[in-house]
Amino acid sequence: MATVAVTDDTFDKEVKQSAVPVVVDFWAEWCGPCKQIGPALEELAAEYGDKIKVAKVDVDSNPNTAAAMGVRGIPALFIFKDGQVISNRAGAAPKAALQSWIDESI
Repeated sequence: MATVAVTDDTFDKEVKQSAVPVVVDFWAEWCGPCKQIGPALEELAAEYGDKIKVAKVDVDSNPNTAAAMGVRGIPALFIFKDGQVISNRAGAAPKAALQSWIDESI
């Protein structure tokens, strides 16, 4: 499954009401570290297939969701399961570290 672009309007449906765990990446086009982890998240989305969903929220276009989640710096990553945040982390990380974090959380 490829990553899913999520907006303020679709966040509840795509993330909180998802039947599978969701990794949410709060990012922006101008953010260097966000661009570093982007390809790793795309690869992980493909590797996990239907087991998880990877959602990307552009904080410039969707400031309400970022504010509601308390995002102060990007990239900010959250894992939702059954509509609740079960884990979060900030900053860029290598693919292996992201995969370990996801595996430990879900």
